[in-house]
Amino acid sequence: MTYEDSIFVRSFGQHELKKLGSGALLLFFIMAFTICTIFKLPVYSQVDLVKPVHNFSNSRSDVYEMNGDIRIHSNSSTIFVAPSFHVEIISSWTIKPYARKQKETKIERVREWKVKYHQVPNCSRRFTIPAVLFSTGAYSGNYFHAFTDIIIPLYLTCRQFNGKIIFLITDNYSWWVSKYNVILEKLSKYDVVDIDKENEVLCFSRMIVGLKSNKEFGIDPRVSPHYSIKDFRQFLRITYSLEKETISPCHKKFGIIRRPRMLIISRRKKRHLTNESGVAKMARTMGFDVVVKEMGSNVSLVAHFVNSFDVMMGLHGAGLTNMIFLPENAVVIQIVPFGLDVASDTYFGLPARDMKLRYLEYKVSLNESSLLGKYPNDSEVYRDPHAIHKRGWAAFYFTYAFNQEVNLDLGRLRATLVHAFELVCS
Repeated sequence: MTYEDSIFVRSFGQHELKKLGSGALLLFFIMAFTICTIFKLPVYSQVDLVKPVHNFSNSRSDVYEMNGDIRIHSNSSTIFVAPSFHVEIISSWTIKPYARKQKETKIERVREWKVKYHQVPNCSRRFTIPAVLFSTGAYSGNYFHAFTDIIIPLYLTCRQFNGKIIFLITDNYSWWVSKYNVILEKLSKYDVVDIDKENEVLCFSRMIVGLKSNKEFGIDPRVSPHYSIKDFRQFLRITYSLEKETISPCHKKFGIIRRPRMLIISRRKKRHLTNESGVAKMARTMGFDVVVKEMGSNVSLVAHFVNSFDVMMGLHGAGLTNMIFLPENAVVIQIVPFGLDVASDTYFGLPARDMKLRYLEYKVSLNESSLLGKYPNDSEVYRDPHAIHKRGWAAFYFTYAFNQEVNLDLGRLRATLVHAFELVCS
C-alpha cells in the first residue's frame, strides 16, 4: 500500500469504507449493464463471475463455452444456462454453430440457436461428459469446406478432451457422418447425437457451442489452444495409419534409384483439364511415374493413396484438399485458371507452405482458357478479374470457376515440372 493509499484509508472509518465499497460495486454493475445494453452484448449477473460463459468468437466463427447447469432443448432451439441464484437480469443471444461467417444463402440456412441465461426447463437426461454443438450444414458437402469449416475446427476445439466429449450435430446428414466417421471416432469416444431429432431436454455441466477456427484451411499456433497444422497432419497420419511422414530420396550418388511419383488430380466436371493425357505423357518423358486419377469419396482409401506420392498437381478446386495427406516435403502444383489467382494462394498456397510442403503455382493465361471468345475483347472479365471479385463471391466464382476449362501450353508447363523434379530429386 502506498503512502497516499494509507492516508486515504485513515480518513474514513470502517463503516464508511464498507458503504463506499458497496456503492462502488453497485456503480460498477450499473455501468456494465448500461454498456452491454447500448452495444447489445450478452449481460451476465454476479453469479457469472463464478460460472461464466466464455466468448471465444472471432472474425471466422462464433464460439461460446459454458460451465454450470446447461440444458439444451431442441424443439425450441434453445440452450439454457441456469443461474445459481434467482436473478432479475436476463440475457439471450443467437448463434449459428458453423465455422464460417458469410451472408450467403447456404450459411443463412444453418439452424440458429438461442442461448438464454435464465431459469431452465426440467432435465430429461443428464450427462457428466462435456458436449460440443456444431452444424454439418452449409458448405459441408464440398470436400474443401468439410475440412476447413468443420474437421479442422473440430480438431482445434475438441482435441484437448482426449475423446471425452459428446458431439451434438445440428443440420445433420447421415452420409456426412459416415464419410468422416473415422475422424469423428478418433475425436470422441461416444455416439454422435443428432440434436435436431431430440425431443428431450439434455443437461450438461459444460458445453461448447460453435467450433474454433482461426485460419483458412489451417491453424494459427499463436492462438489458444496453440495447436498447429503439423499437429493436425500427425493426427491424420495416426487416424488413418499412414506410412510416409516425409518423402523418400529418389536418387543416390551415382544416379536415380526410383522415379518420383506424380499424381495428377483429374476433374470430369467444371474446370476440366482438356489436354490431361498430353500433360501426363510429357511428365513421364521427364522422369516422373505418373498416375492420373479422379479422387473418390472413401476418405481412408484416398488418404493412403495420396500419401504414396512425391508430387501432386491439379486445377484449383476441392481435389487439392488432399494435400493434407501428402508426406512432408512433397511438392504441390496448383494450376490456377485465368482470373482465380485472387483465391489461389489463400486457399491452397499458404496452407501448403504451413504444412511443410513445397508449393508451386502455374497461372493459366487467357490463351489457355475456354473463357477466350466468350466475352467481347474489351470485357472486364479479361481486363480486371479483381473488379469482378468486388461484385460478390458468387458472381466471381461463377464466371471464373464454374464456367472455365483449361488447355495447358505444354512448353510453358515444362519449366514448372522441371522445378518440381529438382525439388524432390536434388
